[in-house]
Amino acid sequence: MHSEDVHRVENMANHSAVMEFFLMEVSATRKLQIIHGFLFLLIYLVTLMGNLLIFVLITLDQYLHTPMYFFLKNLPLFDACLISITVPKCIMNTLCHENTISFSGCILQVLLVIHFAGSELFILTAMSYDRYVAICRPLHYNIIMNRRVCMGMTVTSWLLGSIFGVLYSSGTFSLSFCGSRNLPQFFCDVPSLLKISCSKTHITIDISEAIGVMYALFCLVSIGFSYICIFNTVLRIPSSQRWSKTFSTCTPHLIVVTTFIVTGTMAYLKPVPDSPHLVDFLVSVFYSVLPPSLNPIIYSLRNKEIKESLRKFLWKVSHYRFYGEKQ
Repeated sequence: MHSEDVHRVENMANHSAVMEFFLMEVSATRKLQIIHGFLFLLIYLVTLMGNLLIFVLITLDQYLHTPMYFFLKNLPLFDACLISITVPKCIMNTLCHENTISFSGCILQVLLVIHFAGSELFILTAMSYDRYVAICRPLHYNIIMNRRVCMGMTVTSWLLGSIFGVLYSSGTFSLSFCGSRNLPQFFCDVPSLLKISCSKTHITIDISEAIGVMYALFCLVSIGFSYICIFNTVLRIPSSQRWSKTFSTCTPHLIVVTTFIVTGTMAYLKPVPDSPHLVDFLVSVFYSVLPPSLNPIIYSLRNKEIKESLRKFLWKVSHYRFYGEKQ
């Protein structure tokens, strides 16, 4: 038997032996664990309802059936999925006084987190391109941003996310985990798994990360180029009312992009601690929970169309309940 075959067999045996990982515990005391569990449950439910509300508003309101809101409708969907991959498991472990995750569950978390994060980055890039065409080439907007282009960009975001999810998960779990199975994180992520791996070479995951960095840089450069062109065009517009309208649609997107970049950078550049403390847990919560939680607030507070759609939606619901009860 060749050495490669022997290594493959040993690796498979190692994977079968490692049936679960131990996640970072929120607190050592039971009382604090319960408090943290219910706090996480509240944050999760509010975040989920906020993202699903925006998705429903854009779907039901025909005035929001434009390319910009077509892309925006995917954003809360990605955020709801992202927070649903990691936080419910943390809540369940905390309330049940457990800290384990199965090997297959860990693979699934890495696959889906990378998938939705990669998809969201491309959607944010597509949204910046949509704003560029709307402001810099308004006469050609309907021709350039037609339904086929919007659908193509959305499908591309899902496909790219899937490719990166498979690349990262397959590269990470091709490694050996023969030592400690204690992850310094409350969910499975690539840096933490690399930290506890006993494999000396990480060629597959190194290649995947290099491709991921190039993809991220391409998206960031595209977003930056779009906004440079947008600001150059806006500065030449004499009407202050047009300035206000332009910034009201661009500012939420810029805030979301900045939050996504900052938290994503923290996730992969922050050193993985040997023994995690409360500060490490809070940082993990910051970059994994904050973006999905903030995005609905940003778009509901800074976007007049969303606020108007929400007002009409609430009026219809209250009107229906009033007359329904009266009948």
